Amino acid sequence: MVGVYKECFLIVVLSLLLLNTAKAQCGYESCPAVRSSDYINVHIVPHTHDDVGWLKTVDQYFYGGRNDIQHAGVQYILDSVIPELQADPNKRFIYVEIAFFERWWNEQPPDVQSAVKELVAQGRLTFINGGWCMNDEASTHYNAIIDQMTLGLKFIDDNFGSCGRPLVAWHIDPFGHSREQASLFAQMHYDGFFFGRLDYDDKKHRLKETTMEEIWHASPSLGGHSDLFYGALYNGYGPPGGFCWDIHCSDTPFQDDPRLFDYNVDDRVKDFIKAVKDQVKHFKTNHIIMTMGSDFQFENAHTWYKNLDKLIAYVNKKEEDTKIHLLYSTPACYVKHLNEADKTWTTKSDDFFPYADAANDFWTGYFTSRPAIKGYVRQANNFLQICKQLEVLGGMQKTGSSVTLKKAMGVAQHHDAVSGTEKQHVANDYAKRIGMGISSCESVVNSVLNNMMTNGTSRPPQGSFCGYLNISICPSTEDAQMFTVTAYNPVAHMVHTPVRVPVNGNSYTVTGPDGKMVSSQIMDVTTATKNVRRDRGKAMKELVFTAQVPALGFSTYMIATQSNKVMQKLKPHIHSQPSPAETPSADADPTISNEHYQVIFDGTTGLLKSITELGSNTNLQVSQSYYWYNSSTGNNVSHQASGAYIFRPNSSEAFPLFKDSVDIKMVTGDVVQEIHQTFQPWLSQVVRLYKGQPYVEFEWTVGPIPVGDHFGKEIISRFDTDIMSDEYVYTDANGREMVQRKLNHRDTWKYNNTEPVAGNYYPVNSRIYIMDDKKQLTVLNDRSQGGASLKNGSMELMVHRRCLKDDSRGVGEPLNETGQYGDGLMIRGKHLVTLSIPGMAAAMHRTIGEQVFMAPSLMFAQGESDWASKYKTSETLLMKDLPVNVHLLTLELWDDNTALIRLEHQFAKGEDADLSKNATVSLKGLFKSFDITGITEISLGANVALKDATRLQWKTTDSSTPTPPNTMPLPVNMDTMDVELTPMQIRTFRCTIKRK
Repeated sequence: MVGVYKECFLIVVLSLLLLNTAKAQCGYESCPAVRSSDYINVHIVPHTHDDVGWLKTVDQYFYGGRNDIQHAGVQYILDSVIPELQADPNKRFIYVEIAFFERWWNEQPPDVQSAVKELVAQGRLTFINGGWCMNDEASTHYNAIIDQMTLGLKFIDDNFGSCGRPLVAWHIDPFGHSREQASLFAQMHYDGFFFGRLDYDDKKHRLKETTMEEIWHASPSLGGHSDLFYGALYNGYGPPGGFCWDIHCSDTPFQDDPRLFDYNVDDRVKDFIKAVKDQVKHFKTNHIIMTMGSDFQFENAHTWYKNLDKLIAYVNKKEEDTKIHLLYSTPACYVKHLNEADKTWTTKSDDFFPYADAANDFWTGYFTSRPAIKGYVRQANNFLQICKQLEVLGGMQKTGSSVTLKKAMGVAQHHDAVSGTEKQHVANDYAKRIGMGISSCESVVNSVLNNMMTNGTSRPPQGSFCGYLNISICPSTEDAQMFTVTAYNPVAHMVHTPVRVPVNGNSYTVTGPDGKMVSSQIMDVTTATKNVRRDRGKAMKELVFTAQVPALGFSTYMIATQSNKVMQKLKPHIHSQPSPAETPSADADPTISNEHYQVIFDGTTGLLKSITELGSNTNLQVSQSYYWYNSSTGNNVSHQASGAYIFRPNSSEAFPLFKDSVDIKMVTGDVVQEIHQTFQPWLSQVVRLYKGQPYVEFEWTVGPIPVGDHFGKEIISRFDTDIMSDEYVYTDANGREMVQRKLNHRDTWKYNNTEPVAGNYYPVNSRIYIMDDKKQLTVLNDRSQGGASLKNGSMELMVHRRCLKDDSRGVGEPLNETGQYGDGLMIRGKHLVTLSIPGMAAAMHRTIGEQVFMAPSLMFAQGESDWASKYKTSETLLMKDLPVNVHLLTLELWDDNTALIRLEHQFAKGEDADLSKNATVSLKGLFKSFDITGITEISLGANVALKDATRLQWKTTDSSTPTPPNTMPLPVNMDTMDVELTPMQIRTFRCTIKRK
């Protein structure tokens, strides 16, 4: 009889499960029911936060290796969660990092994959965010953010279809949040954005004012289309205190057998109800979200879910009295119910930088930490775009592909990667992965360019790449009597770019792709360069010339020593022999100039004295030099030390890195003019003016930072000018729109000035400027750095840092990089400086900025005397250049016959009188090597067709109409294929292509 009863019970249970399965739908339709507005609905969200490298490498985290460093194994988390979800249709789980999920997925047998697909289709396993990683928001460039999101979202779409599509963004751990990140998420058609970290004072204010959840106006140019609901999580991203049941937690479990002495259900329920009431009073609706999980949790999902089941059951048992109802939920379902609450929401239009978790603890050091990794990531992103373009133009290659570099760059955008907040061995692992990806892409670039240069049956010699050109190392050129330099330009506009090639001869001819001689100049390799490269190169000279490269195309330059008999037959060339490097006299002010600028240095101090922009005759009195802040190791005010995350100088004073003057030398020539400055044996700078270039280049070499005095040091480059900047400075957001900053001020709360220096530092990803009504000084940088303006007319960028104490934020080691030779990391980078009349230089800055992050790539090959007659020497892959205000952001192979194309309007609303107007691009016949035969416009993340996309709309206190507007761009007419772009708009297309 008992057996029959059990069999009937099982049949009923199975029937209910089948019924639930039949009714289950994904997305918002899969959300569980909630109680009426008389109840507090507590959305219980089980989750794990899995860093894609931090204390351990990404491999170690996945497999559970090196548990002596940190116990964490991502594969076991997913192994453990899936059976728990299968066993109970009420349970939910969210997952973020596709870099890990893809690895796990590829190891699963078909039956497990099928079960997981069913869980996703039922909305019980939900992807949230969906990028390859949870990217940093300060040190990342928008191009790389879009790429890593696209990589993750494509995996989800390919394997789970529309039910896998993330509806909500989830950045619970990054250390501050940018306005541009929110704008990108809005353009990717997310309905909400949640994060866990915000300034401690900001949080206090928001809790008091019930503004933890608002609508973010993320772009002044895009208006409502960039509006996004956001929420700051009450408990960071962990559970409320006392309710963690991971294997590493020590909180008390539910002990619910009344026969045992430790029965605690009543106390546990009472404590949780108190936590709910404490939280709900700070929020506007009868819904609150509680994150259940944290870093690498749910390795034993059964422990978590068993206690959560009891928590939900026992609290809900009292819901008639408490009016508190608990349910398994997801952030997307939470957003859905907030939207249905029909509230009117306040708004925000600034950002969440800088982040501080206490009065003396500003997380602004990571804006500069590990500058070598930051520079390498930026360069690798540049090369990845080239690799992807050539895969489309040349088709899939037999050797090499962009996949390895895509994944390496996806991992590198993680908030403990490019941020510089990882352990040293993890930083080395990131660099190794990027290097392997670059190597694979070099095969692609080499093969496709060789095919493009082939004329008939004549195929040019195999090319090679030189990854250390910045320190004058290139085996292909150093002793070659004849060689070629092929420059590929990934920008859809013609560029003129300076080229510097390591050589050992004293006289060379440079022949352009048109067979005409090109003006060139021989320079001595600087002492600073020799100090950095040490025994890794032997070039004593650099050959300098300017290459003209067509839009999305290449140009090949032939170089030969003048003693080469073949080259002697050519026409005489213009060759500039620079004046000898000389030390100017004390009573003279060394001056360099080109068509755009005159730059004067003080003959006594050797420091920069003035810059004059010749076109408008705008003069700036400016001194530029290097200073250092002494890294705090803690004091009687706070034990907080400066480290990988936190910048905390031990005083507000920056100390000069020179005494009375700096050593200075001047080199002049027809191609480039230079001032060489030596501030310290370990710190030098070359200030350059290239012929025709509308900027002043400051190339700095810093390191090894000396620490023999036992002081950690944070090195800055500072410009002190006569600009009356009124305590304002402007910094970019992830390389796109500019954000206004005011000294000792926050837009949304009263700022407590506890750290006058660190509290005024902001991330600078591509440019920073100060201005008054007459002059604007702009600095464009080649990697992410921290920057500030701490007094009127002053602007500084931190270029390097070396700290001797850990800052107690988990990494467990000081930021004390020793570099390849063990005596301290040496860094070389560039700042491109412009002077302009405010409002008159937007075009110049956008053009220069585009060429900094999308610079031409150089390939070298053995020269042949008849190269120009045998091979193609120049080619553009476009039938016409794009409009000057439009950037080809993405050209990527999607599958064999499909390409992903993104067109970007580069100018903000009102930034330029002409270039901020709408622009139109015709895709019809745009490319030489293929025709576009079909177009589907898709979201920025490339995972949903715009015709099928809608977003939740919200009422706001500053508008009478709901936002965002659910209006889409007009469909592209297939006859004309014209695409119109508004200021700052990015439009994304999946295009069917037919190669010619």
